[in-house]
Formats: sequence, C-alpha cells, structure tokens
Amino acid sequence: MKDITIKELLTLKQPIIIDIRSPVEFKDGAIPGAINIPLFSDEERQEIGTIYKREGPANAKWRAMEVVSPKIPLLLKTLKVASSKGSELIIHCWRGGMRSKAVVTFLEFAGIYASRLEGGYKAYRQYILAEIPSMFPEKAVVLHGLTGVGKTEVLKYLKEMGYPTLDLEEMAGHRGSIFGTIGLEDGHNQKMFDSLLFQGLKELQDSPYFLMEAESKRIGKAVQPEELLNRKMQGLNIHLHTPVEQRIKHLVSEYVLPYENEPWYYEKISDGIEKVLRWVKNEEIKKMLNETLVDRNYREMIRILLENYYDPRYNYKRQEYEGGFIEIFADDPKTAAEKIAVELNNLAFYREKALGNKF
Repeated sequence: MKDITIKELLTLKQPIIIDIRSPVEFKDGAIPGAINIPLFSDEERQEIGTIYKREGPANAKWRAMEVVSPKIPLLLKTLKVASSKGSELIIHCWRGGMRSKAVVTFLEFAGIYASRLEGGYKAYRQYILAEIPSMFPEKAVVLHGLTGVGKTEVLKYLKEMGYPTLDLEEMAGHRGSIFGTIGLEDGHNQKMFDSLLFQGLKELQDSPYFLMEAESKRIGKAVQPEELLNRKMQGLNIHLHTPVEQRIKHLVSEYVLPYENEPWYYEKISDGIEKVLRWVKNEEIKKMLNETLVDRNYREMIRILLENYYDPRYNYKRQEYEGGFIEIFADDPKTAAEKIAVELNNLAFYREKALGNKF
C-alpha cells in the first residue's frame, strides 16, 4: 500500500480523488474536485461511532465489516470505473485511517492500483490553512462600484482576457449582500471557501498582482483571511461607474427574471426586505418598500433600495480606503473590462520602465 502526502498530491496533474467519508462529512468540507463515494451512510457512520464509544473498538470494527461487506462488489465496480480514466487514483477519509486503508486493500485484491492520502482530509485542511497566508501576490487591484455595476461580470471578463483574478463571491457561493444567496442555495461554509481560495491562489503563484472586488470581511458564511484584507486595503483602487438604469436592468436580470416564478422566491425576497427595514429610518421609504413587496414590483423595489439603502452605505464605505481611485465609466461590464485592461497595461509598462520590479 502506497501513502501519498498532501504536497505530493498537489503536484499531480488531474488526479482522481475519491473521498470515502459519509455524505454529511463531504458536504461540510472537501478537496475541490473530489468525488464522494461513501463507505458508510450518515446513519451507518453514526451507529458505528456510537458502538465505538459504548462497546469499544473491537465491536465497532465488527459492525463496520457487517455493514461494508455487502457493499464491496458495487464499491469496487464504481471505483474501477473511476480509475479507468487513466489518472492516478487517490483514496482518502477523515484522518487517513481505517476507512481509506480498508478500501485501498480491497482495491489491491481486485487488481486496481490506488494510493492512500496520508492524514486524510484533516491533513489537507491543516496544510492549506498554513499555506494560504503566504500565497497572496504582492499587490491587489481592487474593483469598487455601486451595487449593480457588474463588478463580478467585469472580473470574469478580465479572467477570460488572461488577467489574474480572485472571484471571492464564487468561492463563497454568495453575492455578498442581504439577497446574496438567491439562486445559489445556502452558500459555502468556511471550509469550502478556504479550499477554493487555496486553489485560486495556486493559479496566481507567478503573478505580481491580482484583481478582486472590494468585498466586506464576511461574504455570506465565509470570512476572508487577514492577509487578504490587508492586500485589499493597501491595493490600487478602480471605481466602476454605470448609469442607474443600466444597474437596475442588470440587477433585474440577475436577481429577478430567472427566479421570480419559483415558489420560494417571494418568501426569500420578503426575508431580505425585513432585514433591510431594520436599517431604514425613513418611514416613507419603509412604506414604499412594503408596497413594492405586496405588489411584487421588483424593478421599483430595486430602484428604491439602490437610492435609499445600498448607494448611501457604499459611498460611506469608500471613505475607508486610502489613496486615489482610477475612475472607469462604462455602460456594460465588457466595455468596463476593456477599459480596465488599458489601465493595467499602462501600469505594467510604467512598472517595468520606471520602477523596475516595484508595482
């Protein structure tokens, strides 16, 4: 049986990572790209854990074999299909213990070669948390702009154009606002965010800078590391400007049109408006928002929210940043990305010719 370390795993090109933990463990946090083929169901894992605590390890192992034995043929067949893709097969559980050892042993008897991840998912998580603080490029280029200017879309265009980006909202599974999970389920927890951040930073290892949005410290359920927040506050600031009608149109297309006929949508919007109303002091504004909610007039609701809630809060937050802002005016995200690319190219030329390796 061959064990493979986290460092060795991360050097492999497209390994097939099989996570044999129970579904609830996998959902709580996983290595990006891993396939969950659970050895035990959530209920079976809980039962075996209870036996371990009450009756000891011997009885727990016996019960585990009783549970696993009928599954072995199907388990091996599933893993054989996965291994047929040609890449190296890696098996892991929580700590690289009995579960992964047993599966790798079964595979060996069946003539299928696989490696066991040393330390399992626990070792992977410890490793990435230790590595992340030192992985950030030296400088951040921070995209600012009022709600609805399309910062995320601009970031995606810039990535397609070959510029180094970190899409923190995608990593958090959340758009960073009260209505940020509409159409995105419940968002990612901290473990998944950290894993995706580590993966994103690996792609930026040779870059002197990266682009990001001016996100708050918390994005949904996830919290950014202090090193990233420091880069943001000391970064080069770019402020995007788009006409308010275009912003409303963009928000309607993103938050309303795809979902407004879904049975859960009205309740989700109602919950969001209830949270907003806690911060709104003007009684007339509260009344108008409630009316748009009752009438399901989401377009007008968005206009009121922009003018009376989001824009004032954003203008206040901009004051937290030191240094000047490069102002970009555009009617759509693609044009904004192209204008930003011009600014970035000018900055790169200036850095190389005038400042050597300084940003």
